[in-house]
Amino acid sequence: MSRPIAAPGHMAVDYEERINFDRLRRYRLERAQKALAGSECGAFLLFDFYNIRYTTQTWIGGALGDKMTRYALLTRTGGPTLWDFGSAARHHKLYAPWLDESDCRAGMLGMRGAIAPSAGLMESAVREIKGMLDDAGLADAPVGVDIVEPAFLFEMQRQGLKVVDCQQLMLDARLIKSQDEIMLLNQAAAMVDGVYQDIVEVLKPGIRENEIVAMANKRLYEMGSDQVEAINAVSGERCNPHPHNFSDRIIRPGDQAFFDIIHSFNGYRTCYYRTLGVGRSTASQRSAYKKAREWMDAAIAVVRPGVGTDEIAAVWPKATEFGFENEMAAFGLQFGHGLGLGLHERPIISRLNSMTAPVELQVGMVFALETYCPADDGFSAARIEEEVVVTADGPRILTLFPAEDLVVANPY
Repeated sequence: MSRPIAAPGHMAVDYEERINFDRLRRYRLERAQKALAGSECGAFLLFDFYNIRYTTQTWIGGALGDKMTRYALLTRTGGPTLWDFGSAARHHKLYAPWLDESDCRAGMLGMRGAIAPSAGLMESAVREIKGMLDDAGLADAPVGVDIVEPAFLFEMQRQGLKVVDCQQLMLDARLIKSQDEIMLLNQAAAMVDGVYQDIVEVLKPGIRENEIVAMANKRLYEMGSDQVEAINAVSGERCNPHPHNFSDRIIRPGDQAFFDIIHSFNGYRTCYYRTLGVGRSTASQRSAYKKAREWMDAAIAVVRPGVGTDEIAAVWPKATEFGFENEMAAFGLQFGHGLGLGLHERPIISRLNSMTAPVELQVGMVFALETYCPADDGFSAARIEEEVVVTADGPRILTLFPAEDLVVANPY
C-alpha cells in the first residue's frame, strides 16, 4: 500500500528526507533549458514572475514582482542572467550562490510605464541584451518572450531582434512536478487544512466575511506562507451567482458559506474551496452540496495517466444545465487548473476549451478540480475544490479538510 505524500514541516532536519532545494533548483532549470534547446530560440527573455523564479530560483515581494521591471535572460550557451530591483541584485550575490555574481544585475525598465520609455531605460536594456546575444553567437536567432510591455517589445524590434512567444514553452516546462514540488504543494495544502479548522470554530452568526479573511491571512502568515494571494469569503444571498470576492457582510444563522484560500509556501500555491453551513442547513442547501460532491467525485474517478482533459470535463454538467446561457458565462464554476508556482498553470480543464483542445494527463501533473452547484432556493450554492496529483496508480488528493458531506459549523 502506497504511503501518503509527505507534508513534513518547514524546517530541514537531519533525521528525515524532506525538501531537497538543490535538487528542486536543478530540476526547474533543467526543464527550462530543455524547453529552450527544443525550440527555434537562441534565448528566452522572461518577465513572468513565475518563470523568473522557476529559472533563477529567486523571489522578491509581490508588490515589485508584478511591475514588469524584473527580467531574466536564459541562453543556449549560459545563464540565467537576472536583472532585479535595485539592492535585491546585491542580496542575490550574497545569498544565491547558484547564480554567478556577474549574472546578478540591477535593472529598471519603467515600473509599468511610470518612467516613460523616453527616459531611455528600455533602449539601454535592449542594447545590453543584444550585445550579450552577439557575444554568444546568437544574434540571428529569435528571442522567446513570455509576457512584455508593448514599449519594450517595440524597442526590441527597433533594434533588430526577432521576437517570438515562449510562454507556451515555459508552461510546458512547468507542467510536470518533481517530488520536491509535490511535497511543497502538499505542505501548502496542509496549512490550509488547519486554517479551515480555525474557520469552522469561529463561523458563527455575527462574524463578518472580512473578519474571516483577516483571520485566515494572519494564520497563514504565522504558519509560514510567503504570499496570501487571495481569499474568497461568500455567504448567504451572495452565494448565487458566485462573485469571486469577499465583503463586509454579517454572517447569519442558517447561511451557506464557501471560502477559497489561495496562498503559497515557498512559492507553491493552493486553490482550496470548502462550503460550510452556519449553525444549521436546509434541504435545498444539502441537495446542492450533494450534487456538487457527485460532480467532483465523478471527475476524480476519471483521473489517471493517458486520460484526456475532455474526458474529465465531460462528466460535469453543461452550462445550460445549471442556469447559465453558455460555457463562457459559466467558466470557472465546473473547472480545473494546474497548480505550481502559478495559480493557473496547465492543464486548464473546462467545457469551454477542453472539448476541442484536450490535454493528455501525465504522471506528475498537479491540478485543482472545482465544482459549483446553485441551490433551488435561488440564492444558496455549494462550492467544492480538491487538489489532485496524477500518479501511476491514479489520483492522490492533497486537500484533506472534510468535504464528503456538508459540514455544519457550530450546530445548534
